[in-house]
Amino acid sequence: MTPQVTTPRTMSPETIFQDLKQKLGNFNPDFELQIKAKLAYEIEQLKKERNAVILGHNYMEPALFNTVPDFKGDSLGLSRRAAETDKDIIVFCGVHFMAETAKILNPEKTVLIPSLKAGCSLAESITAQDVRNLRVQFPGVPIVGYINTYADVKAELDVCCTSGNAVAVVESFGTDTVIFLPDEYLARNVAAETGKHIIFPTMNPGDVAGGDTDLDYQLVGWNGKCEVHDRFTVEDIENVRAEYPDVVILAHPECPPDVVAASDFAGSTSQMVRYVQDVDAPKYLLLTECAMGDNIAAENPHRELLRLCTVRCPHMNQIRLEDTRDALLHTQYVVEIPEEIRLRAYSAVERMLQIG
Repeated sequence: MTPQVTTPRTMSPETIFQDLKQKLGNFNPDFELQIKAKLAYEIEQLKKERNAVILGHNYMEPALFNTVPDFKGDSLGLSRRAAETDKDIIVFCGVHFMAETAKILNPEKTVLIPSLKAGCSLAESITAQDVRNLRVQFPGVPIVGYINTYADVKAELDVCCTSGNAVAVVESFGTDTVIFLPDEYLARNVAAETGKHIIFPTMNPGDVAGGDTDLDYQLVGWNGKCEVHDRFTVEDIENVRAEYPDVVILAHPECPPDVVAASDFAGSTSQMVRYVQDVDAPKYLLLTECAMGDNIAAENPHRELLRLCTVRCPHMNQIRLEDTRDALLHTQYVVEIPEEIRLRAYSAVERMLQIG
């Protein structure tokens, strides 16, 4: 899905405040929105002075998401925008692996991440050495890696994918067996959709010696998890349906498979956005990072979105308007990737973009 483009408008702190008040006034007091509007105005001026573009992931906090990004969307859509930009500076309002992806695609550009604390539990669940071990353990089997990985891991992959195109990427190989890393639940959900039998091998030193040739498998997974989506349960769904029988429940495919199965729709963040925009339902509930629910509600005031806002990503929460301004003001937290790693990672990311 093409990322949403921010509509150009005459900028002033007052016009930004009025826009925020219209979208977020039911959740935030005026004095807070006035502070946010002044910060957003500063960022808009710096963006022009520095010839910068700001990419905002769907999980950004509402005041940021609804002001300064030039493009908003999921990892795949924003990766495409990063590859197309002619700006000198890219500010990626998202976690570190996303900013790395922008740098992989734009080695000549300055890529900034507003906070060094914006990591990812899923990306940290696997290392480049883990991938190399899997190649020895399962010789000749192609390896698909979720975009939620760091650059040195991407450099060991055959192709990257996102939650929106994972099935298409797995099926693109036309082979019986594929390794899919590192999200356990996304792998299980892909296995269910493609009809593949999945295993999760142990990675003891003895396992990598001769390969697991006697195992019955078509998809090889990894035991990584997103700390946000891991917390949703079928009990959550049952409790909501008991109170709101007409609700339509949308789940991210990083959720546990039983949660996905109990939901009405599963898809990437951009697919969720499109569903809410295009499908008329009495009520909606999104099982994903809670800031995204706020952002969709702000942009779709004619839709009734229920709130199960108990799960905020602690890493995405590190990116605020203040941090974004400081990144531009001081050109701080520059993302660097060794060229040898970047070139190999580029191959995996480029294949993902070609598959779409």
